Amino acid sequence: MKASDLFVKALENEGVEYIFGIPGEENLDFLNSLKDSRIKFILTRHEQGAGFMAATYGRLTGKVGVCLSTLGPGATNLVTPAAYANLGAMPMLIITGQKPIKKSKQGRFQIIDIVQMMQALTKYSKQVVDGNNIASMVRESFNIARAERPGAVHIELPEDIAREDVSAKLFHVYHHRYPVADAYSLNDALEMIHKAKMPLVLIGAGANRTRICTTIKDFIDKSGIPFFMTQMGKGVVDEFHPLYLGTAALSDNDYLHCAIDKADLIINIGHDVIEKPPFIMHKDSAKVIHVNFIASSVDGTYFPQLDLLGDIASNIFSLTQLIKKQEHWNFEYFMRIIDESQQHIKKYFKDERFPILPQRALKDIRDALPRDGIVSLDNGIYKIWFARNYKCFEPNTLLLDNALASMGAGLSSAMAAKILNPDKKVIAVCGDGGFMMNSQELETAMRLKLDLVVIILNDSAYGMIKWKQEGMGFENFALDYNNPDFIQYAQAYGAVGHRPKSCDEFVKILEEALGSKGVHLIDLAVDYSLNHKILNELLKNKACLI
Repeated sequence: MKASDLFVKALENEGVEYIFGIPGEENLDFLNSLKDSRIKFILTRHEQGAGFMAATYGRLTGKVGVCLSTLGPGATNLVTPAAYANLGAMPMLIITGQKPIKKSKQGRFQIIDIVQMMQALTKYSKQVVDGNNIASMVRESFNIARAERPGAVHIELPEDIAREDVSAKLFHVYHHRYPVADAYSLNDALEMIHKAKMPLVLIGAGANRTRICTTIKDFIDKSGIPFFMTQMGKGVVDEFHPLYLGTAALSDNDYLHCAIDKADLIINIGHDVIEKPPFIMHKDSAKVIHVNFIASSVDGTYFPQLDLLGDIASNIFSLTQLIKKQEHWNFEYFMRIIDESQQHIKKYFKDERFPILPQRALKDIRDALPRDGIVSLDNGIYKIWFARNYKCFEPNTLLLDNALASMGAGLSSAMAAKILNPDKKVIAVCGDGGFMMNSQELETAMRLKLDLVVIILNDSAYGMIKWKQEGMGFENFALDYNNPDFIQYAQAYGAVGHRPKSCDEFVKILEEALGSKGVHLIDLAVDYSLNHKILNELLKNKACLI
C-alpha cells in the first residue's frame, strides 16, 4: 500500500473519528487515502479553528484529537492551538505536510523547519523519513499524547514519503494503567488529614477525568470536608453540593481566600502548575498533600509536604475506604464563608440595567440551560465572572482555558462540543474581540448544520486589558475599536442574528434560540463598569470575615 494509506489505517487503528483541518497540495495523497476511510474529515476556514476543535475533542473525550495542515503558513497557523493543547493538557496530534525530502525542494519556497518549531510547543515532534516507520510513529505519538500529563504531538509527512510503497504492519493498541500509592504513603496522607483541624479539598485541572470525578465526590460525601476548585477543575463535583466553597477565579482577595487562609491542610487533587493557582501556601502553618499522577514541581509558591502519587481515582478511593470523620474537625467558619459568598454572588443576578452586567448575563444563561448544557468561553474579563459565579452540575459543561488563555478559541471549542454532543444544548460565549479572531468558522458551523447559540458580549473594546489599564492608573488608550453589524454578519453566513434591547428581551431571545434549529448569534451589549467596584467590595468584606 501507499505510505499515506498506512498512515490513515494507523489512525483508524487508534480509533480516530475526526480530522479537522485545511489540506494543501502536499497533503493530497493523504487526503485521497482519507477519502474512503471511516474517519470523517471536517474542513475548517482557518487552521486555528481546526486546532482548537481537535484540542477540544481531546479535552472532552480523553482520546487524541487530530488536525491537519499543509506546510509553511498552514503549519505556522497551528502554533497557537499546539500551545493551547499542550498547556491545557489536551491530547492532540498535529499532522503537517512538507515538500519532497529526497529530491529538489524548489529552493526554499514556503519551507521552514516545522519539526523544530513544534518541538518547543509539543511533547513529540518528528518528520517521517521512511514510510515503513509510519505505523510505529503513530503508535508512539498517541501513547505520548495521552500519557499524563496529556498534550500535543506532531508528525510531518513529506509528499514524496506519502506516496512511497510500504509493507509495514499495524501495532496493537493498548492503554496502560498507572500504579497506585503504597500503603505507607496512604497512611501518611491519612494521618495528616486526621490530625488537621480545618482541612480543605482543592480540585485542579488534572482531576478532570471521568473516573476521578466519582471517587472525589464519594470522598467528600464520606469525609464531610468542604471543597473548592481551580477554573479548569470546575464541575468535577456538582457545584450545587452543600460543601462547595467556590472557584478560585481570582488569585486572592475573594471570600474563598478567607477559607484558604484559615485552613491548616489542603488536599490538592490534580494540581497543574500550568494553571494560574490560588495562593494556598503563603503562610507557614498550612500544609499541602499533592495528589496526582506525577510528582509535584516545587517552587517558591508551591512546596507540598507530601506527594501521594499514582492513579488519582484509585488513590482517592483508597483514602475514602480508610478515612473517618474526626470530632476535632471544625468547619463552622467554612460554612459561614459559603453563605457570605453566595449572598454576594447573587447580588447582581436580578440587576435590570442595560447594557447588561456580566453577572446578570451568566445567571440568565445558567437558568436557560439544562444540567448537561455546555458553555464554551472565549477569553476575556467575563471569564473571571463565569468561573466565579456560574455553577456547574457536571464536568466539562463550562469549557474555559486557564492555561494558555488564548483569544479566538471559544467558537471552535463550542462547535467541537456540539459535534460530540449533538443532543445537548451548546452556547459559545465570546467577547467581541475574541469572536472576530475566528468568526469565519460560522461558515463551518452552518455547513455542518450545527444547532448552536453564539453570544457576543459587545463592549467595542479589548475589555480585559482596558480593565487592567484602568486598575493600574493608566489613561484609556489604544484599546477601543468599531465592530461590524453582527446581525448582518450572521445573516451573511445564513445564521440568524439577534440584538436584544433589555435584559428581559435577552432572556426571551436566548430561550427561543436554544429551542430552535441552526446557528443563532446574539449581539449582547455588556457593561463592565462595575468590575472594580465589585472587587473592592470583596476586599472590604474579606477584611470583615478574617
